[in-house]
Amino acid sequence: MPITEPGPNAAFYVVLNAGSGHSETELRCSTIRDVLKEAGRTCHLEIVDDPEQLCDIARRMARQAKEAGGVLVAAGGDGTINTVAHQAVLQGCLFGVLPQGTFNYFGRTHGIPEDLAEAVRALVSSRITPVQVGVVNDRIFLVNASVGLYPELLEARENDKRQYGRSRIVAILSALKTALGRHRPLRITLETEGIVRKLRTATLFVGNNRLQMEQVGMAPLTAAVEEGELAAIAPRRVGKLGMLGLMVRGALGRLGDADNVLAFSFKRLVVRHARLSPRRTIKVATDGEVTRMTMPLEFRVLEGRLALLKPPEAAQDSRDASAA
Repeated sequence: MPITEPGPNAAFYVVLNAGSGHSETELRCSTIRDVLKEAGRTCHLEIVDDPEQLCDIARRMARQAKEAGGVLVAAGGDGTINTVAHQAVLQGCLFGVLPQGTFNYFGRTHGIPEDLAEAVRALVSSRITPVQVGVVNDRIFLVNASVGLYPELLEARENDKRQYGRSRIVAILSALKTALGRHRPLRITLETEGIVRKLRTATLFVGNNRLQMEQVGMAPLTAAVEEGELAAIAPRRVGKLGMLGLMVRGALGRLGDADNVLAFSFKRLVVRHARLSPRRTIKVATDGEVTRMTMPLEFRVLEGRLALLKPPEAAQDSRDASAA
């Protein structure tokens, strides 16, 4: 079924993750309502105070948006955007984003302003662009998915943020602390396009975001993601100093220069434990949210399955790139 642009009076069904304090949440709500009212558009806004309720609220709002011919909108960080986008894909409804997180990889990649009022104004004039999503087993990811050290790093980062506040400095220091601590390496096999690789690694990282690939210096994988594939990155067995060196390279945008990193692109990848591993489940991070999944893991691409509202100039750039 072809994707059609939202009607001029299409309502916006906004799911907002409270996240911060009460006063900041109220300011965000009033900004969203005021800008949409000024544009003559209807706004149905749900505030998520309990993260455990996010999925249920997103599911309900997605159904309402689909039935009314409206637009489902996620207001929050990449994790919130992931959960709401999952429901947009399942329901087949139009999807918008108001980035409110720390890194905002998804919003920045698609040219969506980080200032809330500007993002709401852009939402009103946006055009629909089909966007690819990644899937690991039954969960989608818009930015990345990972196993091994990276999920551990994310859990430690959330604990540190609760204690020291949400900032990029806290995130970086927390990552260093976790990477230099004790962790058990993964022993896995990777199967893609008839190729089987046995690997012992600290972490397997799968990317679906051009900006993130650019930032760590993986130019060939940046192009692959733009062309409808996913990017796999895994450091070969290194010590703590070697891991620190890889993190520094990534921070400097030079990870692609490292000799001890396995990197390739794919459309489908199956990950299994090595034969002697006793573990049947594994922690998997999808866009910053950590869950347990049963092995084996299957990573794959769903092309054009998310109908994203992008600002006109960003949408035109996407069309030009597709035509080139």
